[in-house]
Amino acid sequence: RERRARFVGKNGACNVAHKNIREQGRFLQDVFTTLVDLKWPHTLLIFTMSFLCTWLLFGMVWWLIAFAHGDLDHSTRLQRDPGEGAVGTPAGFVPCVTSIHSFTSAFLFSIEVQVTIGFGGRMVTEECPAAILVLIVQNIVGLVINAIMLGCIFMKTSQAHRRAETLIFSKHAVIALREGKLCFMLRVGDLRKSMIISATIRMQVVKKTASLEGEVVPLNQIDIQMENPVGGNSIFLVSPLIIYHVIDKNSPLYDISPMNLHHHEDLEIIVILEGVVETTGITTQARTSYLADEILWGQRFVPIVAEEDGRYSVDYSKFGNTVKVPTPSCTARQLEEDKSIM
Repeated sequence: RERRARFVGKNGACNVAHKNIREQGRFLQDVFTTLVDLKWPHTLLIFTMSFLCTWLLFGMVWWLIAFAHGDLDHSTRLQRDPGEGAVGTPAGFVPCVTSIHSFTSAFLFSIEVQVTIGFGGRMVTEECPAAILVLIVQNIVGLVINAIMLGCIFMKTSQAHRRAETLIFSKHAVIALREGKLCFMLRVGDLRKSMIISATIRMQVVKKTASLEGEVVPLNQIDIQMENPVGGNSIFLVSPLIIYHVIDKNSPLYDISPMNLHHHEDLEIIVILEGVVETTGITTQARTSYLADEILWGQRFVPIVAEEDGRYSVDYSKFGNTVKVPTPSCTARQLEEDKSIM
């Protein structure tokens, strides 16, 4: 049989494609999140075009102000007769913006205003209140664009999933006895020394199910109870931990045996780790999943933490290594029934 598609990839990416979305305008209601979610080439293109378009727009406005006030005519006359006046203008005439004689100079002045470069050759005078108003408006628009685009760049470089790259899960999960009960186990670790605060972990089984009424649910998500060495869902991830789920009568794995495990192509177990990054205060989430053929029956993880020179050392080269252990080749249901008989 063909292997089923994953709902969540090993790297945590969700394998879901959104199609035929008719209400595309909803994305524009939250422009900032839309910009952050875009790919880097699109973000950089929008970043560049936002500045170029505003420079061109206000460059056209400055050129129209100069044209309406007659600055361009006097600048042309000055170029023909440089001795007509002083300080770059004909005698008795005060332009709205000095040294603007073409659209190119108006465009350069627009750049100087918005990015506050100011080379000193062009400046606004007291002659035109409209020019002063445009100066204020362009400065405000430039500050807004700077805030949005720089905030977008900052958020893209500090997204929570970047921190999740150093949260690792074992490639395989195992099923073996622990405290006399069959348990589903996996190992999770953090490669960084900075802590994940208030870390919690949970597991779900995703499989196709059908209701009594015949309704087919292709991706039914079922929470499964999970245990860890410190109890509850909260974990102190200072070193790699083995997280396990006791397969009891409330578990969706209750009737799975090593014989029929690999016949459950629709079985997928998703593991989700959430917590707050200690250095930034941003909530992060790391995800992975295990299909039926990635679950090893009758094996357990080898120890990787040892005490050396007064401190604990973690050997990550053995992070996913397992060894075979004696494990009943029956379901958890049969194991409990045998114990009750005995």
